Amino acid sequence: MQQPSWFRHLTLCAVVAGLLALLAVGCSLFSDKGATAPHGDMVNLVYYTIGEPDPDLELMNAKINEVLAKKIGITITYNKVGWQEYENRLNAMVSAGTPFDIAYAPEFTTYVKRGAWLRLDDYLSNTGKDMYDVIDPIFWEGVRMDDGGIYGVPTNKELAVRQQWMYPEELVSKYNLDITKYNTLESLEPLLQMIQQKEPEYLPMELDKDSHNFFALHGYEYVIDKELPLMVRSLEPTPQVVNIFETEEARQVMDTLRHYYQAGYINEDAALRESQELERGKKVFWKASSGGPLSDHSWSKDRGYRVVAHPVTTEVVTTEDVRGGVMAVSADTKYPVECIKFLNLLNTDPEVRNLFNYGIEGVHYTIDKNGQVVLIPRKDADGNPIPDALPGYTGVTYTQGNWFILKTRGGDDPEPLNKWEEFRASNARAVKSSTFGFTPDLSMMPIQIQNIKMVWQKYYPSLMTGSVDVDTELPKFNEELKQAGLDEVRAEIQKQLDAWRASKQQ
Repeated sequence: MQQPSWFRHLTLCAVVAGLLALLAVGCSLFSDKGATAPHGDMVNLVYYTIGEPDPDLELMNAKINEVLAKKIGITITYNKVGWQEYENRLNAMVSAGTPFDIAYAPEFTTYVKRGAWLRLDDYLSNTGKDMYDVIDPIFWEGVRMDDGGIYGVPTNKELAVRQQWMYPEELVSKYNLDITKYNTLESLEPLLQMIQQKEPEYLPMELDKDSHNFFALHGYEYVIDKELPLMVRSLEPTPQVVNIFETEEARQVMDTLRHYYQAGYINEDAALRESQELERGKKVFWKASSGGPLSDHSWSKDRGYRVVAHPVTTEVVTTEDVRGGVMAVSADTKYPVECIKFLNLLNTDPEVRNLFNYGIEGVHYTIDKNGQVVLIPRKDADGNPIPDALPGYTGVTYTQGNWFILKTRGGDDPEPLNKWEEFRASNARAVKSSTFGFTPDLSMMPIQIQNIKMVWQKYYPSLMTGSVDVDTELPKFNEELKQAGLDEVRAEIQKQLDAWRASKQQ
């Protein structure tokens, strides 16, 4: 039976991509670390990022390589690893010394301490100068480590990632709700009760095992990450490092969540549910997420129906925010110059940036009369569009370069044409945390850190979803954190923070 034309095209593209990759691998065998490939040779860079592998990933890889080869004489092997597997895969590759060139870098600071990422300073004044100039200086300040070095390229996006609560527009309109009035967990109860009674097909409140940073509602930020439950108040001039689970604010949050869980507002499987993207079409009344201006547009696309959102935290820039979307170069890459060329292009060339984000024009999207992107849903075996389906390729926007050269989204619910002006205005209003740029060094405490994370994993998901009795489990949690060495780690971080603050005042 004759294959359809699109299948033959896909197969041909895959073969071309494979040949390019094999050619590049052959060339790389004869190159020394840090060397530039001989003139005329095509360097292939191995790139890993997070996100479910797309049906059209091979097709996309071939198109990307066609464009990159013409512009900078480079190709890539484009690897996407699923949301639940990526961090384990990256850790395994770094630990085993598996060759790769560029990767999306979660837990950025930890991997810098491990020596996983290449120091980029020497490249940012020449090969990478264009991207250094277009990315907001605050991002570069945020990824600069205590040794003065820059070890990754931050995504140029919103500076302040605010906590936001989203609701279905249909129900907001139906009940004439003013969502700006609801800024605390406790204030939500009348709404959740109403939805439970009047809209039983909707889940009142959706949580997962990673929960939400409810502590940011009280002005706190994590010193490193939530698996080390040490926090400071973002805007205090001389903040003290605290175990957040010993504070009155945390107790209030957990008591409220417990009450909501027992009332049936929260999904019963919350403590077991993995963190994931919004489930398309699922009827949920309240959902928390993090984002910048106009995030409700992308969340509406993901959910499959219109949602509206209200930010419940202030525009504070934290170190965690600016390190949340970093692309890093492997310290063991054979082609550092080519890596910087690729990253520079991704951050300065609109054609390349939009290709990575939206896919191939005419295949994954069209351009409307306003110059906005309209996505093309995937088709079934008979060539018919699949209702509510996404295209055969979608980029994970926050992981890949400069947002301000992206086209905006059109379609049934178009983004404002001045979207990026709104982002720039938000960035101009943002205020830096009093600990912005501080990076504690806990390399001398690996056993304590490991033990603390094991205790965190044991208690956090159930306590922060309301799934267990707080009076019973919270004392156990805090006692086991102490036994694991949390007080010792807290004291060390406080000492380093005080010294860092003193050095800034000199």
